Order: sequence, then structure tokens, then C-alpha cells
Amino acid sequence: RRAYFNLTGLPPTPEEVDQFVKDPAPDAYEKLVDRLLASPRYGERWARHWLDLVRYADTNSFERDGVKPNAWRFRDYVIRSFNEDKPYSQFIKEQLAGDELDQVTDETIIATGYYRLGLWDDEPADPLLAYYNELDDIVSTTSQVFLGLTLNCARCHEHKIDPIPHQDYYRFLAFFHGLNSYGIRSDQLSYNQTDITGPEISARYAQYDTQQNELKQKMHQFEESGVKKMSGVDQRRSETREREKLLKEKLEQYLEPEQFKTYQGMQHELQQLEAQRKQLPPRKMALSVRRSLKEPRETFVLLRGNPTSHGEKVQPGFPEIFGHVKPEIPEPRKDQPTSGRRRALAEWIASGDNMLTSRVIVNRVWQHHFGRGIVQSPNNFGQLGVPPTHPELLDWLALEFVKGGQQFKALHKLIMMSNAYQMSAQHSDQAAAIDPANDLFWRFNMRRLSAEEVRDSILAVNGRLNLKMYGPGFYPLISKEVMQGQSKPGDGWLDSSEEERARRSIYIFVKRSLLTPLLFNFDFADTDSSCAVRFVTTQPAQALGMVNGAFVNRQAELFADRVLEETGTAHALFAARAIRLAYGREPQAEEVADGAQLIDTLIKKHSLSEKQALNYFCLTILNRNEFVYLD
Repeated sequence: RRAYFNLTGLPPTPEEVDQFVKDPAPDAYEKLVDRLLASPRYGERWARHWLDLVRYADTNSFERDGVKPNAWRFRDYVIRSFNEDKPYSQFIKEQLAGDELDQVTDETIIATGYYRLGLWDDEPADPLLAYYNELDDIVSTTSQVFLGLTLNCARCHEHKIDPIPHQDYYRFLAFFHGLNSYGIRSDQLSYNQTDITGPEISARYAQYDTQQNELKQKMHQFEESGVKKMSGVDQRRSETREREKLLKEKLEQYLEPEQFKTYQGMQHELQQLEAQRKQLPPRKMALSVRRSLKEPRETFVLLRGNPTSHGEKVQPGFPEIFGHVKPEIPEPRKDQPTSGRRRALAEWIASGDNMLTSRVIVNRVWQHHFGRGIVQSPNNFGQLGVPPTHPELLDWLALEFVKGGQQFKALHKLIMMSNAYQMSAQHSDQAAAIDPANDLFWRFNMRRLSAEEVRDSILAVNGRLNLKMYGPGFYPLISKEVMQGQSKPGDGWLDSSEEERARRSIYIFVKRSLLTPLLFNFDFADTDSSCAVRFVTTQPAQALGMVNGAFVNRQAELFADRVLEETGTAHALFAARAIRLAYGREPQAEEVADGAQLIDTLIKKHSLSEKQALNYFCLTILNRNEFVYLD
């Protein structure tokens, strides 16, 4: 059960438990780990950890919280990357410089959506400051996620704790200064959308665009000829939004009959072209970096972080704590529309010689297997961070990771085959007296399931989990009461089919101002900035949602339907099967008897129908600690 949840985020089925228990081979556990790493569910589970780090969401936040079109393609890219066991070095380079690599593909373009995932204000009071806030988000996220450094603390002054001077922040920022602001447009002319439709379809769109533009230019000549003959009032109307209405009403009066007939023919031809164009497959657009500057802006140290107070001019550079290593930025190719600066940074970060990068990522993998990292402040390896409990182990894991080609699946297997990972969670008074914090990992730390694991497990045990992968996010049902808390209730929240709503939680549409209540209650990631650790809370909304929430009660009914179909109405058989499905183990005779007695009591003493009693029993099963905790 521990292996299933840690690698796939889903519970094992009773049949999978039986298969493992009955396998007498000494390598049964190793084969299980290999099978789980090969499962497509693995990519969905581990992609969620990465999406936490890179502040993934489908909307911009701020007052309007507008949609980030096609952000879901980045989420799917991350899932595919983990399932393909893409080397971490390549994974880094694609996200930081996918548009600057030698081989630019749709995947590498989609990967640059990394830069577009942060908050964006579509109506800032100070556009220049807003742009530097976007850059600060990129500097902060990049330095913390890949290097475990808090460079953002040096935006306005010297870093107060770590040896990071004020200039280092702006040298690092200079790598990104060729990026344009997110921008308000979401079409093929925007800074944040790239057409990845494919050459054949793109060529057909281009052909229609050319024909339509030529027609519109010819029509415009006729229109202007007529407008010039109109009254001054109508000429002014032609420069407003009423132009189309004006032309429809009056153009015929000011053109010669033959001219107007030609104009009408052009209108008809334009309509035909538009109808034909609509028959084409839709364009595939990707949230990405587009139209980056080949000649980046000059970068200055901003005194006190004020974008209008320039200090000294700086060039792109790595933090001084790595030594005075000068970036090697090649001259951009003639066909390359960017400066190449981000590629230089990406290659330095991803280099096997940069052991800090490897230490940071293996610490994150360890964290998600053991509940905490060897360094318990995974985004901060500086002096304010928590010192490593096992520095030699961290170094050894980092070296093994590099030797293995920086591939995650080998690292998972190395950790999961260790004695430390296979420890039980049982308490020992003697060990607890020596090491109460369990820093020496003498037992496994029990953990509560993540928000997504709770929801996905409920769907899995009732047999309704839809394992469809990829594509746009879906919208769970949210109560009217929750919607009323929005400035525009229901705005931007669409309807999805019941089948779509049964998909895994990683495919939920993430609206920053309206997180799914069940996920929010169980400590879903903060999407405003890089979320390295989800702090586990215990609060009343969790219990209220699990007992009274519409989603959980509906799923409990479906859970009861499944068990009824498999066992019939014999209460003891029903209780035993429900326990096996929910907890992944054989039920004990005493708890089966207690379950059957509870069902009987609900029917006889509380006047519930048999189906209502079975529903209630299943709801009880889902609310026990054993369902939501992993040991």
C-alpha cells in the first residue's frame, strides 16, 4: 500500500494485494516496484509534485482571475516527462530554454510554459513595476526550485543572511530580461501562445488567412470610396464600433450599382472562405514563451528594487557563491529569434558538475517518500534553512543520481529497496527515548494522504475512477453557497459531465480564486508561489466535508452500489468486501461482525432503508483514519 500510494497516488485493489501476497519469489517486492514505475499512473502522481513547485494553475489570480489558455498542455508535458523517465538535465533545459535548444519541438515549446504559470495582473496601476514583479516571480521560482537558493531576498538590498549580494539578483535576472510580459492577448499574435498545429494544417490556415486579407483589403477600398461621399456625421461614425452597421445600412447609396454588385460578390466569397476555414481542424496553441527578444533589454541594479532608480549596469551572471564563473553565451544563430541567454543558464544549472542541483532534487524525491527531506527546507539550502540530518547520504544520493544519467525511476528504486524505506511504522519506547524526532529513520513516519490521494482513493474504491489521461481540465461540482463567495458567482466555472468529473484530481481545472473545496480542506498546494512542502493541518472543515459533503456522500452511495453488486445484501459479506476494497487488507472477524451489527442497528432502530444503511456504512468506512492515513 505504501509503494502504491507513493508511486501512483492510488490504493492497490484487493486483486493486486492478493497477487503480491501469494508471490513466493524473493524479488516479489522489487517486481512490484518495477511494475508501478512502468505504470502511467506514476507520471500523474509525480507530475503533481513538480506542479506544486512551479506554481501551476489555470488562471492568473488578481481581481478577474482570467484563464491562462492552454496551460493544461504544460501539465500534460510534465506527466509525459515523468512517464518517459526523461533525464532531469533535459527536463531542466526544456523548461528554461526550450525555445533556444538545437532541436526545438512542440514538447520543448510547451515546456517553456513554465515562465507563464505565475500570477499576472491584467490591469496594473504601475505596468513597469508589474513587469519587474513578473521577473521577480521567475527569479524566485527558478533559484528556489532548481538551486534551493532564496535569490529573491536580494531584490531590494544585500541578502540579510546568505552571501548573496544585491548585484547577484540582477545578474541572474538578466538571463530572463529578453522575456516579454505575459500580455493580454491569447491568440497567435500574443507573447504567451505558440501555434503548434503542425506544418500542413498551419499552411492551410495561412492560405485562408492570405486570401481573406486580400479580399478584405479590396473591400476596404470600396468601403472608403463610399464613406468619403457620406455626411460628416456618418464619416465619424465609420471610425467607431458602429462602422459595420453603417456600411450595412448606407454603403449601397454611395456606390455605383456595378461597384456595389462587385462588393457583394466579395462579401459572398469572404463568407465562403470563412465557412471553409471553419472546417479545418482547430489550431493547437500552447501556453509558452513567444516573441522573445533577440537583443535583451539592458539590465541595471535597481536601487531598493525601484524600477525607476537605476544603479550600475550588469551582465548575466551566476551567483558569486559558485565562484566567478562567467556564463558562456554563444552568438545566436540567424534563424534563432532569441538571445540564447536562458540556454546558457539552463546548461549551467543542469550540468552534472553542478552538484547543488542534484542535491536539491534528490532531497525532494526523498521528501516525498519519507514525508520530509534530508534537508527539511527543500526550497532553502541557505543558512536560514534546516541543516541536513544526513549530509553524507544526501551527497551519495546526488552522486548516484548523476552516475545514473539523472533519471528518476532508478532513484526511486534505489530509495524504495532500502531498509530505511521498508521499515514498519511501529513505535518503540527505547528508540523514541534516543531519537524522538525519528531523525535516524528507525521507523517509517505515518502520513495523511494528500488532498488528491483522498479524492482519487474514494473514486477508486467505488469503481468509478475514470483513468482518461491528458487534455483540458474538468470542473467538479461546487455548491452554490461556495460560488456566492466569488465577486461574480460562477463566472469562469463550467459544467463537466459526470464521467469527466470522475477523472483523477491532477486534471481538475485549477482556478486560483476558487479551489475545489475538498482539495482546499486537505491542504492543496499554495498556487501563488513555489510550494515545496504542503503543511498538514487538522481542522473542522475536513471532518465536516468528509461526513456531510455532497461529493463524499454521493461517492459513498456509489461505493455501496458496487459492493451490493459484488456481494448481495448479506450484511457480513457486504462489510467484509467494503473493508477489503477501502483498506487493502483482509478484514478481521470482529470488525466484520461490528459492521454487520451497525447496518442492522441502522435499519431496525433508526428506521433506515437497507440501501440507506449500507450507504451510511460505506460513508463510515471512508471516514476512518485507516482510509486517509498511510503507514
